[in-house]
Amino acid sequence: MGAQIRVYRQKIASTTSMQKIFKAMELIAASRIGKARVRVTASLPYSNAITRAVSAVASQSEVDHPLTTEPAQIRRAAVLVMTSDRGLAGSYSASVLKQAEHLIELLHEDGKDVTTYLVGRKAQAYFDFRGRDYAKVWTGGTDSPEFETARELREALLQDFATDFEEGGVDEIHVVFTQFKSMVVQEPTVIRLLPLEVVEEEVESSSDLLPLYEFEPEPEDVLDALLPRYIESRIFAALLQAAASELAARQRAMKSAGDNASDLIKKYTRLRNNARQAEITQELSEIVAGADALNAS
Repeated sequence: MGAQIRVYRQKIASTTSMQKIFKAMELIAASRIGKARVRVTASLPYSNAITRAVSAVASQSEVDHPLTTEPAQIRRAAVLVMTSDRGLAGSYSASVLKQAEHLIELLHEDGKDVTTYLVGRKAQAYFDFRGRDYAKVWTGGTDSPEFETARELREALLQDFATDFEEGGVDEIHVVFTQFKSMVVQEPTVIRLLPLEVVEEEVESSSDLLPLYEFEPEPEDVLDALLPRYIESRIFAALLQAAASELAARQRAMKSAGDNASDLIKKYTRLRNNARQAEITQELSEIVAGADALNAS
């Protein structure tokens, strides 16, 4: 009986230690989520401004640009998957990978080859474990992305988009990431990045009109300068959304883990007390039995 009590004491001590770790990670995630949300909000004005500029140029000029022209036949698609570097974030990475698998399956059903590009160690581990190929991977800082990462992604994707199919190039590019809607809701999302589909995420009013531009020297030159920046801004916005979603998911997961640890501590404490009571009851019974035996003799 004493050994059983020691086991429960050890379980209580280890669970209490884990609970402290969970609480610390929850507080760290909570302290960083505010900064991540500010970065998401701060990125919107530039993203919306360049989106309006690209929309105006594309709609006000009849330019046959490679990045805005739908190819006659799409034979290979690129899929950029954004996950986290670390775990302890609930089903955050698993949800993104599930969405990516669904997209890849749909592309294969359409007879398209798929080339994958990965962001985050979780995606890398997922593909490595299954022995599946991927073109390139970016790791480090998924919960605090840098603009340089978005620039590297843009360069790699545009290079492959400009390459012919026979040389390993792609005809369209999709991005799978987690959109941050609120602290409670983060939704895995798929967007088609190229060929260009100009979408403005936030509009002040439905009556807003696109500005009129005069192009100097030519609309083609303007698009050549704007489109890479536009692609870069959309990738960076997706990285920021994914980072905020990761931190929110980690905070929620650590809070749930801490609550579960509290429930376990209560359970082990009750079992320890029951074992102690049983031990005391047994000792009293032995004392009474001994006393009765002495009186009888």
